[in-house]
Amino acid sequence: MTPDPRQLRNCLGHFATGVTVVSTEVDGQPHGATVNAFTAVSLDPPLVLVSLDRRSKACSYLGGRPFTVNLLREPQDDVALHFAGKPRTEPVEWEWSEHGLGPRLSGSLAYVSCAPWRNYDGGDHVLFLGQVEEIEFTGGDPLVFYLGEFRHLGPAFETVPWMSSADYPSVMDFSWLRPAQ
Repeated sequence: MTPDPRQLRNCLGHFATGVTVVSTEVDGQPHGATVNAFTAVSLDPPLVLVSLDRRSKACSYLGGRPFTVNLLREPQDDVALHFAGKPRTEPVEWEWSEHGLGPRLSGSLAYVSCAPWRNYDGGDHVLFLGQVEEIEFTGGDPLVFYLGEFRHLGPAFETVPWMSSADYPSVMDFSWLRPAQ
């Protein structure tokens, strides 16, 4: 049974995400779109993925171009809304990559600037993979989206549970994979 698209969207809204603006340059002008479908893919090579609705203007701009994923900080909700189609009154401030990777938003929590890697069909979306070429991050709290609203992070847990788990790369023992000598 295929779920109703609205019910699926409501269900997936229970997964808290960070809020990003994906930006690129077209004809010398910066363009951006608010995106919460962003994830890390690989550390070697360093790859990230953003998913854009194939009907969006941003989707038509991204193919084959360098792009930056701007991770928004609290309280950049007005910036997120601006790039989601609800323009704000103050102008958006841009910075430019020193390495020709296009525009990035001033004041963001972090930047992940990418060279285009691959594009994949994702149904009504296109999945864009970018090879990470430049990063920068600062302190602060991220802008979080949950159940259709911007949210604040709560206090951090005292421990990180996976640091001592067998799945954490620095403690994983793969000796059992080596052939006997």
